Amino acid sequence: MGGTKKKGLLFRYLLAIVLLLIMIFPYIYMVLSSFADWDQVDKKLFPTHFSLKSYQWLLGGGEAVIPRPWLHAFFNSFVVSAASTLLMMVTGVMVAYALAKINFKGRDTVNNVILFQMFFPAIILLIPTFLVIQKLGMYDSYWGMILPKALSLWAIFMYTNFFKGIPDTFIEAAKLDGATDLQILFKIVLPMSKSITTVIFLFLFMERWTELLWDMIVIKSDGMLTLNVLLSQMFGPYGGYPGPMYAASVILTLPIIIIFLLFSKKFQEGMQFTLK
Repeated sequence: MGGTKKKGLLFRYLLAIVLLLIMIFPYIYMVLSSFADWDQVDKKLFPTHFSLKSYQWLLGGGEAVIPRPWLHAFFNSFVVSAASTLLMMVTGVMVAYALAKINFKGRDTVNNVILFQMFFPAIILLIPTFLVIQKLGMYDSYWGMILPKALSLWAIFMYTNFFKGIPDTFIEAAKLDGATDLQILFKIVLPMSKSITTVIFLFLFMERWTELLWDMIVIKSDGMLTLNVLLSQMFGPYGGYPGPMYAASVILTLPIIIIFLLFSKKFQEGMQFTLK
């Protein structure tokens, strides 16, 4: 009987390893191809000769007559992604706390409106949002990229569900001590929400970091280019360079991987809550 259990456990482990390899193999292939000599890219499954040519080509601005502002584009992407993520989390926390812990007239209506809007794709509001940004004079600016991404309905939904699970006794005790709602939120509720905050932060940052369509519409000058827009421009006329494309993809994933590794424990705890 014990032997049968061990065989079943061994089979599950082997199956899990095989599935894991299937999932991560595309990324491994992308990394290897980014370091491969150009004569072996997409010609060999496992390259045998490696170099930094793809990364040198990318950092050098490609074959454009005027070198592209690659490092500045990376800086723009980081600033826009960090600022947008911070605003989405702050607005998400405050709206969610009101919906979960403050009784006010029309609370259920507001909650239903948020849920209703989550079913609509964001592209529907693309043109109206662009016209508003243009009329406000924010076209081709950081604010034009950041403000339209300052609110996340998904973050509000996640935080609201989590805050509802926090016992009201903590909040009532704090109010008896004279604490305001903002003090309760930032000194009691948020410290109890570290795990779900990590999950929301990672997903919001990843979503904004990989944004392309909106940035392409609202950006005009080279100095405001984000990394995604710059790379799309570089590889438009140079689609015959798969090595640098793999290198660019690797670079785009690095911030997300680093952030995930730094907060992996809290991320796992938060995911356990979302799966309940």
